[in-house]
Amino acid sequence: MASTGELVAGRYRIEGRLGRGGMGTVWRARDELLGRAVAVKELHVDDALTPEDAQRQQERTLHEARSVAQVKHPGILVLHDVVRYEERPWLVMELIDGWSLADRMAAEGPLPPAEAGRIALALLGALRAAHTAGVLHRDLKPANVLLEAETGRVVLSDFGIAQVAGQTRLTQTGAFVGSPEYTAPERMSGERSGPASDLWSLGVLLCAAVAGESPFHRDSVAQVLHAVVLDDINLPTTLGPLLPLAQGLLHRDPAQRLTTTTAEQALRAALNAPVPAPPAPPTPQPTSAVDTVGHPDAGQPTLRNPTPRSRSRTAIALGTAAAVLATGGMATAAWLLTSNGDDSGKGDRRTDEAADEKPLTPPENTTPTGPAAGDDSPTPPPTKPTPKPKPPAGYRTVNDPAGFTLTVPDGFTRSPEPPRVYYYSAAKRFRIGVHPQPKAPDGPYTVMRKAHLKGPSNYPGYRTGSVTRTTHKGRPAALWTFTWNGAAADDGPRVTYDLSWNENGRMHDVWVSAPAQNRALGKQHFDRALASFKPTH
Repeated sequence: MASTGELVAGRYRIEGRLGRGGMGTVWRARDELLGRAVAVKELHVDDALTPEDAQRQQERTLHEARSVAQVKHPGILVLHDVVRYEERPWLVMELIDGWSLADRMAAEGPLPPAEAGRIALALLGALRAAHTAGVLHRDLKPANVLLEAETGRVVLSDFGIAQVAGQTRLTQTGAFVGSPEYTAPERMSGERSGPASDLWSLGVLLCAAVAGESPFHRDSVAQVLHAVVLDDINLPTTLGPLLPLAQGLLHRDPAQRLTTTTAEQALRAALNAPVPAPPAPPTPQPTSAVDTVGHPDAGQPTLRNPTPRSRSRTAIALGTAAAVLATGGMATAAWLLTSNGDDSGKGDRRTDEAADEKPLTPPENTTPTGPAAGDDSPTPPPTKPTPKPKPPAGYRTVNDPAGFTLTVPDGFTRSPEPPRVYYYSAAKRFRIGVHPQPKAPDGPYTVMRKAHLKGPSNYPGYRTGSVTRTTHKGRPAALWTFTWNGAAADDGPRVTYDLSWNENGRMHDVWVSAPAQNRALGKQHFDRALASFKPTH
């Protein structure tokens, strides 16, 4: 395993770890020859392989990496170099200043359909280029979709398990490689896969982007397999105009699935179409391939399987898929269900704090004034004022003397550290910080970008840092997220969520720092602090 400061192949100086996945660890490095920042991927070696098999695996990896490097498209991560260092191959790639779609979903919650459609359209272009060159991605998921902060460019990364036409597959030991929630049913059942398999994955990604999780998310690998191969497919109603596209991509029969061209046509039509009024619950109408009905419990669109494959044959396929996973090790399959290995958790979806938007006092002129002359009807009771929303269980609302109120978890203690105010949990494992300051004339995004650029100097092991333009209760805002190694007393890496916006003539900065292994809870604290924050002067 590489370490910070190490010089790889006499040229690439390691500066910090960006992330870790099933195929390898990605490091931020500096190309000392050309003086540019790059991403360097250290490929893992399976200790269970014989030396001969390990050598063959490395050779196949290098061969396929060179093949993928021939695909030229702005939506595909550029591969700069392939080097051998310490008897294993290393991939030197373009460094994207931004974050993954998985990280964005974890930080901001589900995407609006228009933004999800924009990302899907860019991915269709990248897949078209790869498929034309005979390359299948085979692991399309939010963690492998990068979003460049400045330009909004969408980049498909990690072709580490890609299959190139005419070549032997990377995994020849019988192990399943990929992310089961996003894997097409024909791959699950051991059948030959093609471009249609990547398009299935795109359909799942589209659903996950607008709903916060895939339609096949379950509690165990076996349940995921069953959902992909057998269960009815419940599509999220939040797809809106993208619903027909998702239905066309999620046919279990690959021959019935949309192609890249037809999917692109459907997507462009959906993005240009006006937003329709909410439709009435559909009446079940069986068709030759897809039956769209209202879900009996949640009113969600459902895809049923009337495909030519019989239920018994599908059950056999499910058993085959489970056996394939078993031969590769259940631990590997379980790990692959997470979005980004040990450096990224799924994170909670943004909590709906709609109660925060309710008025704290009744609107004017709403109190009844008594009956009109000649009206014998009884006088209605006075309108009661809307009660002040209560914090969720386990939280309390504080009225801070620094000029704001917000919701913090029970047991957190206040620590004034001018010009900032902190609320700490025991041993400072979780930290909520607030920094009211003069209004930023250039806007919060510029302020946060400057902080991001200083990140490597201020935070040891600074990585996955990105700044994104967003809004907070209708006001322009900037979200800064990053991971770092933590201080000596922190006992491990930490993740930070930080939002700034201008309000009432000041810039408000609210952030949460949490242990990386507890990022979901940290994100929950962040969401509730933001939703409840109100300046009092």
